[in-house]
Amino acid sequence: MGAKKNDILQGTLALLVLKTLASHGQMHGYAITEHIQHVSARLLRVEEGSLYPALHRMEQAGWVRAEWGTTGKNREARFYSLTAKGRKQLLQEQESWARLTEGVERVIRYA
Repeated sequence: MGAKKNDILQGTLALLVLKTLASHGQMHGYAITEHIQHVSARLLRVEEGSLYPALHRMEQAGWVRAEWGTTGKNREARFYSLTAKGRKQLLQEQESWARLTEGVERVIRYA
């Protein structure tokens, strides 16, 4: 088999980002990716090429708010925070994930 992959299932990135922001408040993009990698014991990796377009889409949808700020390393970065609309979307994403994983588990257990 080929190289080990840890790509995030399409459609789960929004869930992971929204949950991260709900848990930790305002964060810049690199901190979001590091948090997801750390909490998943490095099983999940979010590439910048996926994260920033997703954050832009979430900002356009009104799920997150972005503002410029300074990181702990004195660098300028966009910091993202969850909006009320984003909190509602997080609940929908969690419900959708629960249905998906239940369905997959049923297929796996089928004898």
